[in-house]
This record gives sequence, C-alpha cells and structure tokens, in this order.
Amino acid sequence: MKKIIALIMAMAMVLTLSACTTKKAEKSAKNHEMTDGETESTEALDTATDGKLVIGYTIYEPMNYEDENGEFTGFDTELAKAVCKKLGVEPEFVEIDWDNKFLELDSRNIDCIWNGMTITNEVKKNADVTKAYVKNAQVVVMKADRVKDIKSVDDLKGLKFAAEAGSAGEEAIIDNGLDEKYVAASGQTDALLEVESGAADACVIDITMANAMTGANTSYSDLAAGLELTSEEYGIAFAKGSNLTKKVNAALDELKADGTLDKLADKYELTLAF
Repeated sequence: MKKIIALIMAMAMVLTLSACTTKKAEKSAKNHEMTDGETESTEALDTATDGKLVIGYTIYEPMNYEDENGEFTGFDTELAKAVCKKLGVEPEFVEIDWDNKFLELDSRNIDCIWNGMTITNEVKKNADVTKAYVKNAQVVVMKADRVKDIKSVDDLKGLKFAAEAGSAGEEAIIDNGLDEKYVAASGQTDALLEVESGAADACVIDITMANAMTGANTSYSDLAAGLELTSEEYGIAFAKGSNLTKKVNAALDELKADGTLDKLADKYELTLAF
C-alpha cells in the first residue's frame, strides 16, 4: 500500500513539474515571437499589451510634478498620457529613486523611464532609448547676486557643488573638475535647497527646471541660472530588446504631425528636438 501511495505521489510531482515547464516554455515562446522582423523579448511589452504602461519618474518641474491644486501634471506627464492613448494602454506613474532607475527597469518594477532623462552613453548602455524629443542643458544655479561674476568654468573652481545623485548634472560637475567639494542630493529640488540654505555655493540642474523654479515669482526667487556646462537631449528608456521603443517613436511622430507636441512645448516653454 505504501509503495502504491509513493508511486502516486511521484507521478503527481512529475506532472506538476511538467506543467510548470510547459508554462515557462509557453511564456518564453510568447516573449520571443517575431513581429515585423523584430524580437518582442521583454516582460515590459507583455505588461503594456495587458493594458498598462508603468512609468518611472521623479518630481521634476516642468516634466512631472504637482501643481498648486495638487494635480499631477507636467510636460512628460501629459505627453505620456497622449502616447499611451495612441498605444491603447493606461499609464501608471510610479515615483522612483533616480540613482536606481536602471535597477527598477531591469527588475520590471517599471516598464520605462520617462522623466526628462538625458540621453547619455550610460543610458544607451543600460536601456533602449527613443529618439530625442526635447533639448536641454546642464546649468549652474547660484544666488542671483553671484551669478553675474561667473564667466567661465575656472570661476567655479573651489566652490561647493550639489547635484542629484546619478544625474547628468552630477556628471557635468565631475567632467568639469568641480567635484572637490561635491555633495550628492536625492533630487534636483534637494540640490536647489542646498544652495538656498547656503549649504552649497552652487548646484547643477537641468535648465528646464532652472527656468521653471528660479527667479522672480518662483519657489527660489533669490536663485538664478548662469553658466551652461553641457547641451543635451531627452529620451525615454525601455528595457533592452523591447519593441515598445519603436512603437513610442511612431507615436511621437504622430503627435508631432498633429501639433500636440508643439502645443505642449509652448505650454511648458520647452524646445523640441525634432
């Protein structure tokens, strides 16, 4: 009797393992189907085709932020919604730690990084990136009464700088040899706070944020943007191998053709890259 029970249990285990293996094989086959000669190879694509696109972002005005009424908005927020409508999916916005953005993407916690992300060699190494859609620059922000004295990078030597960890601003500080007294901040707004409080002499942030958040009638009226350290462009990052990159590029082209992109750029005072 015991032998019969043991045999039945063994057969049940074999059937269970076989079923699991079959399901994994089916999922693998689904993820590697070919469409128009392109490999669909990521769970990100599967998630999107299930009706949802999970978008990783940080609070970054004017790209993704809350307005005075507490409504989540911004250029990238509105653009993402317009693109998702074209793709037939619903956007889901998830706030992430920018320094860990590629870990979030690789682990499939998010389907894409869409947050005024500068296209760099590091980004292209870790993800598939769309065409550039907005122009940007990394700019030095200081107390308004000090900005006029800065004419070149040499004038910045010896100052204490702040920037968002893992950002293009941080890279610009290092590349220009300004990291002697550098302190990393958790976000671009935190870098601005470092300067506002006097904890840092200057910070390097995106010019789009600097234009929106410094100067008269802004949150940082005594700060001003000065020297530009780099010029760059924004793109949207997807997991390696995802054909969502191609689909989003097509949607961007359509939104440019129908005038939506130009209207958004005018609304948020941004310069398009195409």
